[in-house]
Amino acid sequence: MSVHVGMIGVGGIGQHHLKGLLADERVKVVAVCDVNQEAAAETAERIGAHGYTSWRELVESEKLDALFVCVPPFAHEEIEETAAAKGIHLFVEKPIGLDIQKVSEKQAAIEKAGIITATGYCLRYLDIVQEAKAYLEGKSIALVRGHYLTKFVTTPWWREMGKSGGQLVEQATHTLDMMRYLAGDIEKVYAQMALLVSRDIPNIDIPDVTSISMVFQSGALGHLDTCFIQPDHRTNVEILGKDFRVMIDGKQLAIMDEQGTRTKVSTVDMYVEQDRAFITAIVTGDRSLILSPYESARKTLEVTLAANQSAQEGKPVRISGKGE
Repeated sequence: MSVHVGMIGVGGIGQHHLKGLLADERVKVVAVCDVNQEAAAETAERIGAHGYTSWRELVESEKLDALFVCVPPFAHEEIEETAAAKGIHLFVEKPIGLDIQKVSEKQAAIEKAGIITATGYCLRYLDIVQEAKAYLEGKSIALVRGHYLTKFVTTPWWREMGKSGGQLVEQATHTLDMMRYLAGDIEKVYAQMALLVSRDIPNIDIPDVTSISMVFQSGALGHLDTCFIQPDHRTNVEILGKDFRVMIDGKQLAIMDEQGTRTKVSTVDMYVEQDRAFITAIVTGDRSLILSPYESARKTLEVTLAANQSAQEGKPVRISGKGE
């Protein structure tokens, strides 16, 4: 079976996906789209696909099995609903939107269509993350700690809250999603956010430092710190229980308990693993291969948006859990 794939958005993350898809013998990328006409034309010519600047025209003109949606969070429009109505399976990059009501409506359209979905929470596909999840199965988690500390992203729309949702929604969402994946769903957040040392950046209105306290449905407590004021890049998630600790530091896993300390460094390409799982799910119909379907990404988005709300209102916000 040859899976005919289209792609909307051929920027940085789109090119990551294209690299893996073009190496998959089961896939034929037949069409690409980007609002940047030059980028769309160059990519289309390079890979032997049709090029578009209108996503509507692509979806209406091409016979697709699957569509990769790799657009900024503010640019989803009605892409998902339109594709779902045509029975096209969807891979949607994170974050999947900026408005939880609109995202919930998209989810309803996806469920009605019965299509297979996957989203861009690629860290779940690391071998070390799967090993950590297996180790934590059945254990009582008490404390969850995370951080995402990095440098500023120069893309113009990224610095605007109305277009990106801020660093937590657009970028550190990977770390928060990892915390959710390993420790379960979150029921309450209380966030502090501020723009302190990056005011010299033109047109910026997003916080450069964020600190979030959270309560998991299990009763475990959690904390996440994020910023983009550093010269380097560090990410970490740490899960603690009685007499054990699991830490994922970048691509290294450490498990510490009464038996001692074991470490492992990831050896897989998470983007390749993620995309191959999606294609295999389409070919075989096995949805269990998808580690982050659309409804899970909606839950992560809801937590990040609730944190933004909490920081704005200055009080804790409970997660509604609607649409689960």
